[in-house]
Amino acid sequence: MLIRSEMPADHDAIHQLTWSAFKPMAFSNDTEADIIRALRSDGDLTISLVAEDAGEIVGHVAFSPVKINGIHDKWFGLGPISVRPSRQRQGIGKALIAAGLQLLDELGACGCALIGNPEVYSHAGYVSDGQLTYLDIDTKYVQRVVLRGPVPRGALSFAPAFGN
Repeated sequence: MLIRSEMPADHDAIHQLTWSAFKPMAFSNDTEADIIRALRSDGDLTISLVAEDAGEIVGHVAFSPVKINGIHDKWFGLGPISVRPSRQRQGIGKALIAAGLQLLDELGACGCALIGNPEVYSHAGYVSDGQLTYLDIDTKYVQRVVLRGPVPRGALSFAPAFGN
């Protein structure tokens, strides 16, 4: 499996992969694939990686700027992240996250935040200590990885493509 940056020829495959990965999820509102396109068109898709196996895209992860208390301060958000349903639970998502965090670190990012299941993302190093909030979501789902600097505290907001 090869993890690489997206190329323009990948855009439709990423859209289809994201749609099919999120379709069976009860929490999905079917906007995830469109969010990636909007991040890209808005210039907010800081990192977009694909996992390719035998010439097919089997996974994708997006990283975009986030603000804490209205200030960007070199923090980024993870998501959406998608893995082909038949390839889930094989470490592809974890590998995509690790590669993305390494690139963020190389860019001098302070850290990365996400909204997600702690049982899933704790394996990739994400933690929640209740210091970050997002709308009215239980803070246990608001998680972060600090790459440098202090642990953040405050209200998290994502790029405009997320509609928050």
